[in-house]
Amino acid sequence: MGSLLAALLAILLLESIGWRGMFWIGALPIVTLLPLAIVKMPESPAWLAARGRMEEARTISERTGVPLAEVASAAKPHGARRERVGFAGLFSRDYALPTVLLGLMSATGLVLVYSLNTWLPELMLRAGYNAKGSLSFLLVLNGGAVLGALIGSRFADRFGPKPVVASCFVIGAVAITLLTVNLPLGLLLLFVAIAGLGTSGTQTLIYGFVANYYRTNVRGAGVAWCAGFGRLGGVGGPVIGGILIGAGLSTNSIFYVLAGLGLLGMLLTLIVPGVHRARELHSTPIEPTGTPAGVVPTPTS
Repeated sequence: MGSLLAALLAILLLESIGWRGMFWIGALPIVTLLPLAIVKMPESPAWLAARGRMEEARTISERTGVPLAEVASAAKPHGARRERVGFAGLFSRDYALPTVLLGLMSATGLVLVYSLNTWLPELMLRAGYNAKGSLSFLLVLNGGAVLGALIGSRFADRFGPKPVVASCFVIGAVAITLLTVNLPLGLLLLFVAIAGLGTSGTQTLIYGFVANYYRTNVRGAGVAWCAGFGRLGGVGGPVIGGILIGAGLSTNSIFYVLAGLGLLGMLLTLIVPGVHRARELHSTPIEPTGTPAGVVPTPTS
């Protein structure tokens, strides 16, 4: 939504306020959303439980409606093997290979995201559209990303994130390839929107994939790794696009390169090993409010 709004504001305001004015608008969340997040956003009950802060976990669970059973699944059972947590846990025996693959997936996705968000207006200018028309393609691209992420998340909840992320990479690659075909404007805009689904929309799904892949006491580090390492792709995307344009490649050739990156993202997704969480399923239950100290309720199953 932020990318979509940025493109829309650029269409409406760029000529009058310039790029510096756009940057000032981009800084507004620092004084609006950040204070709200600090004051109003609750901590994850599962994260609190994983660190032994059971009373806080129970309070937030009751306030937010997260079932106590889900909070309990984050608790460490007595006598369990000591596990490395945080960033140390990312490269433990269980997670080393998936961590590398997930980081590469994120980097590949962000190469696509930032290549298109940076260079699509320029490529459309080269194709004969004016400045506002070129920015309109950026608006459609990010509109497709919004819808794609929302629709894709429903399928990911049903079928699992791995096949859905892989499929979205393929859909993005196909849509980018079809941008090379001489199409009526309506179809061209449709495929730009689908390309948004397969790039920015896919990247959003990757974050959900990563957040659900790691156990609770590694999850925050896993998402940070995915977002942070992925930023190499965020840096590389505009650079790669600039190199390709500077080398004199045709617009179609540049789109083919980006489509190839989409296929690479699909392959990286498919070889991520399946997640195993057996150790988290046998946990010490959290006593519901009102249970006497030291008395553990009889499990129902």
